[in-house]
Amino acid sequence: MENANEYMMIFRYTPKESNTPTPEEQAASSAAWGTFIGNIAIAEKLVSTHQLGFESRQIAADGSLTEGVHLAEGQTLGGNMIVKANTLEEAVSLAKESPILAMGGTVEVRSIVPM
Repeated sequence: MENANEYMMIFRYTPKESNTPTPEEQAASSAAWGTFIGNIAIAEKLVSTHQLGFESRQIAADGSLTEGVHLAEGQTLGGNMIVKANTLEEAVSLAKESPILAMGGTVEVRSIVPM
């Protein structure tokens, strides 16, 4: 992949505390994510991926702390994936297979600027 750039997929979803998935639903979700990530890895386009946990603190500009996962517009970040692709369109095409979409979530695909 000579001209490959890196793009980050940012996975967001709306948490539903009242809707705890069954063990079968959790297994199906894990399998779907494994297939999604595995297909990208097999295509040699996977750079890294991270699922975010639920323990968190948010630090404000004044130094105050807020416990818990941050929600914006009812959604929170679930994780991210960095992929190699020749174009943004190619990265978006990969993201369209994300299981987060079946959960009603979203995937934002952004170019990465080296620092």
